[in-house]
Amino acid sequence: MMKSFTRIARASPRVKASASLSAAGRLSTAGSIRCASNASNGEPLKKTPLYDFHVANGAKMVPFAGYHMPVQYSSLSLADSHHFTRNHASLFDVSHMVQHIFKGPAAAAFLEKVTPSSWSNVAPMSGKLTTFLWPGTGGIVDDTIVTRIGEDEFYVVTNGACLDKDTKYIDEELGKFGGDVQWTRLDGSGLVALQGPQAAEILSEVLATDINLKEFYFGNTVQAELKLADGGKTHPVLISRGGYTGEDGFEISFNGKLYPALESTVKAVESLIKTAGPERLQMAGLGARDSLRLEAGMCLYGHDLDDTTTPVEAGLSWIISPERRKAGGFHGAEIILPQLTPKSKGGSGVERRRVGFVVQGAPAREGAEIQKDGQTIGTITSGVPSPTLGKNIAMGYIKDGQHKAGTEVDVVVRGRKRQAVVTKMPFTPAKYWKAPA
Repeated sequence: MMKSFTRIARASPRVKASASLSAAGRLSTAGSIRCASNASNGEPLKKTPLYDFHVANGAKMVPFAGYHMPVQYSSLSLADSHHFTRNHASLFDVSHMVQHIFKGPAAAAFLEKVTPSSWSNVAPMSGKLTTFLWPGTGGIVDDTIVTRIGEDEFYVVTNGACLDKDTKYIDEELGKFGGDVQWTRLDGSGLVALQGPQAAEILSEVLATDINLKEFYFGNTVQAELKLADGGKTHPVLISRGGYTGEDGFEISFNGKLYPALESTVKAVESLIKTAGPERLQMAGLGARDSLRLEAGMCLYGHDLDDTTTPVEAGLSWIISPERRKAGGFHGAEIILPQLTPKSKGGSGVERRRVGFVVQGAPAREGAEIQKDGQTIGTITSGVPSPTLGKNIAMGYIKDGQHKAGTEVDVVVRGRKRQAVVTKMPFTPAKYWKAPA
């Protein structure tokens, strides 16, 4: 594991320092799995705290985001693992994701500079999806989950495949910002995702802290301890309700900056598996994760999102807070805000939009051309056979004006045109546990 580090940005010259942190730390595949990034810089692949556990339990390991990661387990096929998650619950190792803490009087202001979301008014222990943005272009540096865990403290999770780029970006942006912000990257931490309709039931049985899960909603976060199989308890972990599958679920972070995450992550996973039993909980890998997230309409950075894509093009306009739409002040606002208004109404609009597709015949993979009347009007960015629907689904970018649900197009798959129809996402209904309206 790489060494953790802390960086403090102030108006004075930048310095490196260590600092105490609150007990926090927390939140996107292969056959048909697309790996956003492998170790291509010559460095050896890293191992998550659960590497030995994966190997001992029959996982097939593949390179992903610079790590050895499980793509599937010998106990279930990819389709069976997918169905098991939708019907019961699965546990995913997502420790390759990068966890950060931003802390200080100017932390909210910094995040409001580099993202289009509001943070100064976010309720404590709640979070949401947003994106880091490039100045000048409004392109997406990375998609991220940001959670307010203290008055001036934010927990941020970014994509493992973007580690080097994000590190350089954050360091440079803090240097330009100059406010009082302390940034700590929680390298060596553990992160697991418990996903599926039985996730809450299983978690309730291992909680050593009294939490009313019925009133613990999507986007909420809490610090708690978990019971271990040997009768002990974990150190305080950060539990967030949400996930990448479209199912109800939780993400559990084991802070490696404050505690021995290697030992605690394995023991907690063993406790979850033993408590639930194989009829309720199975380990799952990147294969099922990819088909689950695509059915849920979730993006994979490096495929469905990249540096040239703005939030409006990506169908993520909802992450731009109402007050930010009025005041701007975030990177790329001069490009992004005019895009919110179509050309027909005086804005700049966009030339392309991210949409979903149902494709006849062979599944469409990344890079397949989308055509209308023989003219290329877009490109597929992700595609899989949907185990839930029994159809081939995909997402991609299509010319504005052709993006409405029901539009019929052709997708070129292996040199042959396949009929496809633009389809609303998510492809399967989201089952997040949300507060009553």
